[in-house]
Amino acid sequence: MSTDSHTARPPSRFAAIVGYTLRSCVPPRRWAAIVLASTGAVLFGLLAHAVDDTADRAFANVAAEGILSLAMPIAALVIGDSVLGAEMRSGTFHFTWLTPAPTWQIVVGRWLGGALVALVTITPACGLAAVVAGSPSSVGPMLLAAVVGSVSYIALFVAVGSITRRTAVWSLAIVFLIERLLGAALTGIAQLSPTWESRAIFVGLLDDAPRRLVRKGIPDGAGAIVRLAIVTLVALAIANWRMKHLKLSGASD
Repeated sequence: MSTDSHTARPPSRFAAIVGYTLRSCVPPRRWAAIVLASTGAVLFGLLAHAVDDTADRAFANVAAEGILSLAMPIAALVIGDSVLGAEMRSGTFHFTWLTPAPTWQIVVGRWLGGALVALVTITPACGLAAVVAGSPSSVGPMLLAAVVGSVSYIALFVAVGSITRRTAVWSLAIVFLIERLLGAALTGIAQLSPTWESRAIFVGLLDDAPRRLVRKGIPDGAGAIVRLAIVTLVALAIANWRMKHLKLSGASD
């Protein structure tokens, strides 16, 4: 009798990459940093009670200025750096890079692993923040904005990690200098920013959004989701192109 039917099929290379990302790329100290940043989102929800306005409008202001512009980007930065940039710096990425897996599987697998971490940390914390703020009607828009924004950020940080060893430095510069400062002044930058577009998703899906949060010149709601999907795909394409031209020689390379 053939034993083929009793032999377990080995996991695919792509599944192995995703599994390795979840097991090895996010050590306990990184998990602690991610949980801490995610907890910050919940604390911002509590802060909404100090805003003199209705619960929904108070949370909208806190979510736009604190959660989607600070807590979510920082948590996503920790995840994005963990799944690629940290291994690039330490030299352990060689073991993945030298496998026969196509570069696109490596890039997408690392991004997907990071996205799964975001889905179990950042996203629930953002939804809980709305509940804590006393704005249950904001839970749906908040969850959607957090999901799309965080996975887009992780793709962006994976691309940064494939280009430079100083992933954290450049990622912080992108978030706070390019997005927060230049993006506030230049609509062209805001249109490609996970921060501004995730805010636009959230605000666009609210029934009574504060007028100060509505920004002209960038898509909102479903349009913002499409825009961030494009940003995500472009970032992954850049990371894949860079991976094909990557030359590694050591941890200090």
